[in-house]
Amino acid sequence: MKKQFSFLTTSVLLIALSMFTQAHAGGNDLVGMLSGKLGVTEAQAKGGAGAIFDYAKGQLSVDDFGTVSNALPIVSGLIGSKPEASSEKGSLGGALGSMGSALGGSKGTTTLGVVSALGGAFSSLGLDADMVTKFIPIILQYARLEGGAKVMQLLSGALQ
Repeated sequence: MKKQFSFLTTSVLLIALSMFTQAHAGGNDLVGMLSGKLGVTEAQAKGGAGAIFDYAKGQLSVDDFGTVSNALPIVSGLIGSKPEASSEKGSLGGALGSMGSALGGSKGTTTLGVVSALGGAFSSLGLDADMVTKFIPIILQYARLEGGAKVMQLLSGALQ
């Protein structure tokens, strides 16, 4: 009986540990969320998230970005994964062409300026500019789960 109880206890503890690890996987969890929900590769998820966080960094004060990066330690690594914006003429035209559809049906508050600023980086990743409006809600959800309401509000304000 003692061995059976021990096995059951060990099994329950392993399941609980697995659930905790999945819920608190940090950067890999965000990358997994983006990949799973949007059907993008890991490299595209990292690069797109990095481009968005880098954009937010430019919109926030040093103190506010410090609050975000302290609450979400993955931010600096993701910013390091962001691609350089494509400088090809065709990609700019493609990004601008995609923006109309990205904003036309969107219920979010992402502005044309955000999509325009990030379109080149997303194009470099092989993604259309409308993917910006799909990445942002997932990133904000992650920020709320991992950093709390204040962190999500800071990022949300920077990405409007």
